[in-house]
Amino acid sequence: MSSSLHPMLNVAIKAARAAGAIINRGALDVESVRVSEKQANDFVTEVDQASETAIIDILLGAYPGHAIWAEESGRTHGSQDSEHVWIIDPLDGTTNFIHGFPVYCVSIALAVKGKVEQAVIYDPTRNDLFTATRGRGAYMNERRLRVAKRIRLQECLVSTGFPFRAEDNFNHYLLMMGEVMKRTAGLRRPGAAALDLAYVAAGFSDGFFETGLQPWDVAAGSLLVTEAGGLIGNFTGDSNFLEQKECVAANPRIYGQLVSLLSRHSKFAGAADKADVALAVQTLKAAAA
Repeated sequence: MSSSLHPMLNVAIKAARAAGAIINRGALDVESVRVSEKQANDFVTEVDQASETAIIDILLGAYPGHAIWAEESGRTHGSQDSEHVWIIDPLDGTTNFIHGFPVYCVSIALAVKGKVEQAVIYDPTRNDLFTATRGRGAYMNERRLRVAKRIRLQECLVSTGFPFRAEDNFNHYLLMMGEVMKRTAGLRRPGAAALDLAYVAAGFSDGFFETGLQPWDVAAGSLLVTEAGGLIGNFTGDSNFLEQKECVAANPRIYGQLVSLLSRHSKFAGAADKADVALAVQTLKAAAA
């Protein structure tokens, strides 16, 4: 890791490690952790809430004038009008955590005037710390990260996230998944989008795509990917994707190939593309009936 970390990144690392300690304690007896359901299949635990509180306390302790945008408490903490906004997911992969499936992480990003400038993703089960400062590169622990070098999609390992809410269009997702699956070496669904993006940055996977994501799922990971030499955007390739609820990331060559596959499935696609997809979904439904 670069010898002189940005002071705001240092504070974010301290917050992420404090949250990770809370998560690891909860994981020792996950059966006793209180769980509630925000909506169908969307869970929150007392560990999410304790982790978020610890992060906010540390960030606002250091920077009381900054704004907070967090998954569980929204924008209720910190300044409401600061140009410095901390975007926080205190436990990405809550469903995995509840089941004792050890793939989850803490995600903290700092946006300044709408651009992500600092990023931390911390995996408490493996003690892996992913960090990035805009213009200074991305790191995992002490190692500089670069995205994978593969250029042929059929050799690539791509991660995704499956739809899990009642309002999600399952047939549309099956269509997308089928198109990617038959053109790659493998499709994976680890269950924590922030960690998926960190793994793209590290070159552990070659690409990632998902719909329905919130800014706190992707803010930190987006900087890791770009600082590791990758590209990230919506399915049409637009890099202004943070609040658009669709995301694709990969090295530049694979990114282009994924965008060409996924763009017609974007909610920002043209009318003709949308009509093609609607027809394909109807065909899929008919075949399943």
